[in-house]
Amino acid sequence: MKVRVFETTEELGRVAARHAAQILKKVICEKGSARLLLSTGASQFKFFEAFVKEDVDWSRVEMFHLDEYIGISPQHPASFQKYLRERFVDIVHPGKYHLMNGEDDPQETIARISAILGERRIDLGIVGIGENGHIAFNDPPADFDDQRFYKVVNLNDTCIAQQLREGWFESEEAAYKQAISMTCSKIMDCETIISFVPYQVKAQAVHDTLTLERTENVPATLLKEHRDITLYCDRDSASLVSKEVLDRFA
Repeated sequence: MKVRVFETTEELGRVAARHAAQILKKVICEKGSARLLLSTGASQFKFFEAFVKEDVDWSRVEMFHLDEYIGISPQHPASFQKYLRERFVDIVHPGKYHLMNGEDDPQETIARISAILGERRIDLGIVGIGENGHIAFNDPPADFDDQRFYKVVNLNDTCIAQQLREGWFESEEAAYKQAISMTCSKIMDCETIISFVPYQVKAQAVHDTLTLERTENVPATLLKEHRDITLYCDRDSASLVSKEVLDRFA
């Protein structure tokens, strides 16, 4: 794992987006098309703002996303389908995209997208880290060995509390408690991963990811075993990590 730290989230977003675009352009040049996996959430706003401005032949990009709440309407403000349509799909118009509808039968959704994913590995995954250290909705303790592409998961209290603080739901009662999530093993199958993790609220998760050994109690520790991953932090999210530790990942 390489770690890059920038002063502001705006600068962080621009640099991470440029890196992602370079990877996509290289893959398109080599393979003719590229498969892209996208994360969502409030922490990804600045990345998307910069990413959609990059000079990529989006017609040759095939997009997937990490997770979606079960039962949520595509019109709900917290829907990840809505999030990706508004911040990516409707702006760059990728050649192919595979959105999950939370109102559809989850097992049918999993079977449909898993079959497509089985045709070819994802070239680039944009993967955030949650306040509880989750990747996608693999809350701790995560299952690192599950070889399915996606599965139904129950969200833990810390995860739901993060969604409430970010303003996606009005109350705990209104929050969705289950989701479809890509498994840890399939996230790790991405050829390249960019992890975009800004803000002070992520500082403990970043610290634990970088300082702890692999543990299912901090799912993001698994990312350190990936062969090609860059973690992008701002000064706030990296604030609990010592210079000595950051230097090891420079």
